[in-house]
Amino acid sequence: MLCLHLKNNDPYFCLAAEEYLLKKFSDDIFMLWQSGNTVVVGKHQNALAEINYPYVHENNVRVARRISGGGTVFHDEGNVNFAYIKNVSSPAEINFKLFTRPIVDALKNLNIPVVVSDRNDLLVGDKKISGNAEHVFKNRVLHHGTLLFNSDLEALGKAIQVAPGKYQGKAVQSNRSEVVNIRPFQNEIQTIDEFKEYLIACQLKNNENSFYELSEADLHNIRQQAEEKFHTWEWIFGYSPRYSFRNEQHLGIPLLGIGLEVNKGQIKAVTITGDYFPQHQAELISHALTGGRHSYDEIRDKLEELLFEVPKELVLAFF
Repeated sequence: MLCLHLKNNDPYFCLAAEEYLLKKFSDDIFMLWQSGNTVVVGKHQNALAEINYPYVHENNVRVARRISGGGTVFHDEGNVNFAYIKNVSSPAEINFKLFTRPIVDALKNLNIPVVVSDRNDLLVGDKKISGNAEHVFKNRVLHHGTLLFNSDLEALGKAIQVAPGKYQGKAVQSNRSEVVNIRPFQNEIQTIDEFKEYLIACQLKNNENSFYELSEADLHNIRQQAEEKFHTWEWIFGYSPRYSFRNEQHLGIPLLGIGLEVNKGQIKAVTITGDYFPQHQAELISHALTGGRHSYDEIRDKLEELLFEVPKELVLAFF
């Protein structure tokens, strides 16, 4: 098995690297990577429905989509992401526990009382330290997960704290769980760098495993994949299944009601109610937004073309 430690902390590059190694390599692989503050949604989720958009927007939290299913996770510099890529000869080998077992063993060697839940999360007590997901490509399976070593749990909670009822559709919804960091449950490892070194060392105890550095050709291809797919609006937001959006709130005293019908990220219909806008202005805005993206920048720009002043709270009411 090849063991990799990505030093690039761009989540779009790292997610592209997972897909590249899955589809272009034939070796079994173990990989570690990190990123700055990022919400990563599952392949079949509605990205906007899974995030606290005002918080994410205000705090420059990136949003990304991975190729595996499952629920939403939060990455920051206190979290480590691991990935196993393995050749399989039959569907029976596609087993979450096959891939979580080495991680569980590594944590138990640090005297951390970790268990695997029915949903294949890793728990300490009744709180989650790791969420896991898988994607199958031909005879290869990608299994990846998070490891909350010393994450900012307050930022995590705020980034994925969603208001219920705004988004309706058939997208996969996350099961929210209480989370906890790994670091307080052991004394041997104090820093995130030591933790990564420990996880790599656990893999390299097997003499058949070896460390691998990505070649310049690998890096070029991964950057291209990140630019053309993982960092695009079409993949992150436009890939979301069809949904309806409803929001009603007071902006000052007036009431603004907004209804959107959205498919592949494109607004197909707009309904504006309440007394915030006069009827003729509401009709102009509805017409202007129809056909455009359900995107903060695009909605803000179109509102600015029609209105004298566009407060940030008005644009955020559309999310």
